[in-house]
Amino acid sequence: MDNQDTEQRPAVSKELLRWISKEYFDMNGSFYHVLDHPPTPLEFARLVHVSRPVVIRGVEFPALTKWTDEYVVQAMGDHPISVAVTPNGRADAVTRGIDGKLYFAEPFTDTMTIRDLFTRLYLDEECVYYLQSQNGNLYSDRFFSGDQEDRSELEPLRSDVPPEIRFISDALDRTPDAVNLWIGGSNSTTSIHSDPYENVYTVIRGTKHFTLLPPTEGWCLEERLYPHAVYSRADVSSELQLIPSSPETRVRWSSVSDPHLPNALPPEAHPIHITLNAGETLYLPVGWWHHVRQSGDVTIAVNWWYDAEIRGMNWIWLNMLREGENVPPGN
Repeated sequence: MDNQDTEQRPAVSKELLRWISKEYFDMNGSFYHVLDHPPTPLEFARLVHVSRPVVIRGVEFPALTKWTDEYVVQAMGDHPISVAVTPNGRADAVTRGIDGKLYFAEPFTDTMTIRDLFTRLYLDEECVYYLQSQNGNLYSDRFFSGDQEDRSELEPLRSDVPPEIRFISDALDRTPDAVNLWIGGSNSTTSIHSDPYENVYTVIRGTKHFTLLPPTEGWCLEERLYPHAVYSRADVSSELQLIPSSPETRVRWSSVSDPHLPNALPPEAHPIHITLNAGETLYLPVGWWHHVRQSGDVTIAVNWWYDAEIRGMNWIWLNMLREGENVPPGN
């Protein structure tokens, strides 16, 4: 949605943003920590304070060893699940419509069993299927509040995934806002974006390839305002059609579709490339930009979103770095 607020936020020059990003890179480089075992709450709190990505090994929970296709299919049975469907594997991404305009396109949501999802992932289908609802599909904040029932389409799998990571909850002094399950194939890509959460992401099966940029280099991603659209189809045999929403609905998004490719970013950008294998966990600090690809017929991951700390100066800086310029239209 159109979230420009030029009356309240004075423009910050690109020269200043370049200087900030250079100073940050000169002090930090492309370094990230790799830990061979989970940290203590105090150690993790110090890592959050530094706000750099961390790869953590040794975070253990039952899904990491139990979730074969057969186990997941048997556990879920005929429970219906919501699955994102696109023609190109790029849900929640900038896509060109048949009218030649660029749109921020949301996926068509289909309902199927997890058995049907696995079948489609192994076949060479015309469409790309991805379980990626991002709404706390395993656990939402209602689970922790206790005053509302927290229903989940994935209820039969909950016992294999903890609702929180204890050393992280202790370090942040809060429980997660959402816990999400992701199941897809190598054709699915997550376009580059940043989140207002402390993100903890564990790969259960397959491999994820992250391209990361710090908040100081958000200006390199050339955000634009795009009209909104949603994929739709009349029935299961029909082709997907991109249907524009109302003209007033606009979404701010990066115009860089493949930041992992050579020359996709300006020379001032210093992307960090991290490959996360099964059993490994990535701590992705609030405000960090991330683009995600995956490899393997079936890739499964889970992430915990913890609300960011908005007190102090950090949130103000993140907003300034992203809101630095008036955002031009994408068309």
